[in-house]
Amino acid sequence: MSELSERPDDAVVGIPVPHESATLHVTGAAAYTDDLAVSAAGVLTAWPVQSTAAHAYVDVDPSGAYRVPGVVRVLTAEDVPGINDAGVKEDEPLFPREAMYHGHAVAWVLGETPEAARLGAAAVVVRYQPLPSILTLTEAIAAGAFQGVQRTVERGDAVAALARARFVFEGVTELGGQEHFYLETQAALAVRDSEGQYFVQSSTQHPSETQEIVAHVLGVLSSQVTVQTLRMGGGFGGKEMQPHGLAAIAALGAKLTGRPVRLRLNRTQDITMTGKRHPFHISWRAGFDEGGGLLALDATLTSDGGWCLDLSEPVMSRALCHIDNAYWIPHVRALGRIVRTNKPSNTAFRGFGGPQGVFLIEDILGRVAPLLGKDPIDLRRQNLYGEGQLTPYGQPVKDAARMPAIWDQLRAESDVDVRREQVRAFNASHEHVKRAIAMTPIKFGISFNFTAFNQAGALVHVYKDGSVLVNHGGTEMGQGLHTKMLQVAATTLGLRLDQVRLAPTRTDKVPNTSATAASAGADLNGGAVKNACDQLRVRMASVAAGMLGADAGAVRFAQGWVSAAGVDTRLTFAEVAREAYLQRVQLFAAGYYRTEGLHWDGVRMQGSPFKYFAYGAAAAEVEVDGFTGATLLRRVDIVHDVGDSLSPLIDIGQIEGGFVQGVGWLTLEELRWDTGDGPSRGRLQTQAASTYKLPSFSEMPEEFHVRLFDDAREDGAVYGSKAVGEPPLMLAFSVREAIRAAVQAFGPAGHSVELASPATPEAVFWAIRSAQAAGDAVEPGAASVFADARR
Repeated sequence: MSELSERPDDAVVGIPVPHESATLHVTGAAAYTDDLAVSAAGVLTAWPVQSTAAHAYVDVDPSGAYRVPGVVRVLTAEDVPGINDAGVKEDEPLFPREAMYHGHAVAWVLGETPEAARLGAAAVVVRYQPLPSILTLTEAIAAGAFQGVQRTVERGDAVAALARARFVFEGVTELGGQEHFYLETQAALAVRDSEGQYFVQSSTQHPSETQEIVAHVLGVLSSQVTVQTLRMGGGFGGKEMQPHGLAAIAALGAKLTGRPVRLRLNRTQDITMTGKRHPFHISWRAGFDEGGGLLALDATLTSDGGWCLDLSEPVMSRALCHIDNAYWIPHVRALGRIVRTNKPSNTAFRGFGGPQGVFLIEDILGRVAPLLGKDPIDLRRQNLYGEGQLTPYGQPVKDAARMPAIWDQLRAESDVDVRREQVRAFNASHEHVKRAIAMTPIKFGISFNFTAFNQAGALVHVYKDGSVLVNHGGTEMGQGLHTKMLQVAATTLGLRLDQVRLAPTRTDKVPNTSATAASAGADLNGGAVKNACDQLRVRMASVAAGMLGADAGAVRFAQGWVSAAGVDTRLTFAEVAREAYLQRVQLFAAGYYRTEGLHWDGVRMQGSPFKYFAYGAAAAEVEVDGFTGATLLRRVDIVHDVGDSLSPLIDIGQIEGGFVQGVGWLTLEELRWDTGDGPSRGRLQTQAASTYKLPSFSEMPEEFHVRLFDDAREDGAVYGSKAVGEPPLMLAFSVREAIRAAVQAFGPAGHSVELASPATPEAVFWAIRSAQAAGDAVEPGAASVFADARR
């Protein structure tokens, strides 16, 4: 066991504690980016001028805005002193000459008040020269409208394996996007000081990249820009790339006017201007042996990137790395490609392509199980990875035995088999309502696919009074990262939790940080915080040893006290800190962590991109109404692997929240666009919570049981923990598969249910009608469709 994962007996990590800002959250006292504008004297508000065309050349006439009282400035491309680009691929002009989607911001108005800025934006005249537009994946594929690079994951010979497989199935799987719908919309506040430096408050998951984009738009050095993130009211990946340009708008306004500038999108602006989870279109062929064992998969995955690349390439790479989910597939060929459409640029979303990859194999297994005459739970169990097997991209599946252990524990502890008998009895006596239980697993790789991002820094200060201030490069978006970092620091320094405080994340304290994403926030920043605290502890142990008359190796730090074996006297941490200062011992330390053991060839799509895999399984029971297609989620049981939890309450909350967000994506949340040829072509029709259905209390399961997998310490990770943020979202496939099984119960045995995504009541209703029609068509003695799959 490595030193990084070793946990002392009196550790503060592993103790259930509330979120460090919980009281502030529930009392409404927590300050967010836009709240800070109240204290900025003379602050201006930025308001976008949005395109009403899906695709057109634009000519902006700002003169009308200046006739509106309170309008101070209209920002256009001519005002940019640096590079007119808000991205990292040089394909994302901040002020476009060509509007690429309905809602695209083509200019910005600065006003003394939000109302003045809004009226000013309405007075700006935009002339359009319409251009052809592409809105759907199928349109883009037909037009060959591809962007970025195409990648392939390949192992063995999928074509040959399919040719000799006993059973071969083929199909098309389509899945929709998802709106982030964070509670706090995109926001920034920029101030230019007398020295020509810029201080930007931004609701961003990636302060360092926001800093870089602001600097290159302004034409200044990164050292002249400081970005701070106090906290976010949610992010889910939507604030990894897309805050950068908005922060640059605020900073540009501050540069040109000399006054603070705030920018906060309202809900409609946020939904219409920002990207979503990538929709996918996947064509596939899958081969199985006589007993239902997976033999081969040949698939083409096409994602909707929107108008520019953003993060579409790495999202596709992660999707390709998760098409196997938790299953051994000997022969694989999977091609990933990205299309350009006239919609907002799709971006990171919790799971970062992993859910789309997992969707494919879970959809295949759900569709073919009845055609193989197999129980879906048994089919999944028999195809789980075993020890010594490799992923299609060549990484050994570490701790592979953990997955079947979790599966079997879940099946036993949630009484799946007993309850399934009860479900069969219920279905036999209810013609118009059916129930079902399904189980699905998850194996999710943890680390950034881009190896360089797997590093982090921290800066820890010990003050003379013994109090401790922690700075680290991660951002807090409600997920509890700061809480975990406090627990890591307190554990390493042997302090009580109340003796440690966290500072807001700032680029002038910890530079060149990675995004808080990929579920790696606690792994990376926890390693850096621990490293800094280890340095301080060693220095202070030497001072304490002199004070106690003991060897430095015998000094112990625990609960705010410093002692030594065989010495009766003990000191407070503050006493040692004070003496260390008097002895001129450094009481601040810069910590650093880099994830070891990673190697990845992103061109060949081969190597070991992940530090480890997080495992889990969920069992979901649903009830489906045959008249309406409405689904009731009756019960959910989850067993999930988070290693040795740093903070159990936080982790269980993340599992519950991620799962429900996944249920929303798979069963409720449907983005609809005007695809007609009228003047509103390309307009997003689901612009608010009134038209975009989010999970609420009514969609929560009547029973919800979450257990952390025991004895799961992860060697080589901070205090033996594992990531938790993204993997639980994919446990929601258990709900989708339970709905599929309930729909199947309306039809004949052996009927394969094709279920649209999201599986809304409307989609479920039509799937039920299809199953009932299949039952009407099958006469006694007729051959089942299972025979059609034989080779």
